[in-house]
Amino acid sequence: MTKKVAIDLGTSNCLVWLEGSGVVLKEPSVVAVSVEDRRILAIGDEAKDMLGKTPEYIEVIKPLQDGVIADYEVTEAMIRYFLRKVMGRAWFFRPDVIVAVPAGVTQVEKRAVVEATVTAGARKAYLIDAPLAAAIGAKIPVAESFANMIVGVGAGATEAVVICLGGVVVYGSKRIGGDTLDNDIENYVRKKHGLIIGQNTAEALKEKIGAAIRLKREKEMEVSGRDSISGLPKTATITSGDIYEAMEESIMMMVSVVRETLAVTGPELVADVADKGLVLTGGGAKLDGLDERLKREIGVVVSVAPESELCVIKGAGAAIENLEVYRRALK
Repeated sequence: MTKKVAIDLGTSNCLVWLEGSGVVLKEPSVVAVSVEDRRILAIGDEAKDMLGKTPEYIEVIKPLQDGVIADYEVTEAMIRYFLRKVMGRAWFFRPDVIVAVPAGVTQVEKRAVVEATVTAGARKAYLIDAPLAAAIGAKIPVAESFANMIVGVGAGATEAVVICLGGVVVYGSKRIGGDTLDNDIENYVRKKHGLIIGQNTAEALKEKIGAAIRLKREKEMEVSGRDSISGLPKTATITSGDIYEAMEESIMMMVSVVRETLAVTGPELVADVADKGLVLTGGGAKLDGLDERLKREIGVVVSVAPESELCVIKGAGAAIENLEVYRRALK
C-alpha cells in the first residue's frame, strides 16, 4: 500500500510527516560533503555537529537557500536519506510525497523540487505553498470567503500572505529570517565585544535572551569564543540590550514585509484582516516580543499559532491526507 509523506524543506530544518504517525522527523537541512569529489559524508544532525569544526577537505553546506534548492544533487541525497529513514522497510512501496515550498518560487524552482523528490524515491510528488500549508496546520478555515493573513518567519525568509477562498491572494516576502538574525548577532558581538562566536552560539543568544522589543528587565548570558585581535580564547557577558540592537534593523525589515503586503491588498481583504488580525507561524514566530512589536507597528491583533514551527508540516500532511479537498491548492 502506498504511504503518504509530507516534507517541509526548510532552509534551517527539514521536517517529515508520515501518514498514520504524524511528524516523525526534524533534522537540520545540513550536509557534509567531501571537497574533492562531492561525496556525501553526513546529513542532518550529524552534519550540523560538524559546523565550524571540519578539516579543509570537508565542507558543511546548506543545500537550500530561502526554501529554494541551491544545490540540486545534495538536496536530492538529503531528501532520499530522510525518506528512507522514516519509511524503514516500507521503502519498497514508493510513497506519494507533498513538499511545502515558498509561495513566490518560480516554475523552474518548483520543477527542480518535484524532480529531486521523484528522483529521491517518490512515486508522485505534489507541491503546496508553505503559507497555505501553515494556515491549514494552524487550523484556520482557509476555504472561507473571509480573508486571513499569515506571516511565516522561517530561517531564510519572512513571508506575509493573505489567504481567501482556499488560495494565496496577496503575497510578500523578504529574505530576512532566523539565519539573518543569527548573522546580525555574530557581527555585533565581534564589533562591540571583540569576540568571534559561531552560528550555534549566536542562535542560543537569540533564543535565550533575544527579543524584538526592549525588555523591561535586562537578561544576560555569558558566551565563549575567540578574541578577534589575539586569536586566544575569550569570554564575554552579552545582554538582551545587545541582542536587541544587533537584530533591530532586520526586525524592522520583517515588519516592513507585513506593511508592504497590506499596502497592496484590496480594501475588503484589509477590512477582514483588521477584524481578525494576523497569525504568526514558523520557528521565528517564537522570538520574544515579535507579536507585540507587530501589533504596535501594524495596529492589528497578532497571535502566535500553537506549535508555530510545526504548522507548515502539519498542514502539508493534512493536505496530502485529504487530496480531494485541497487538490485545487496543490501545484
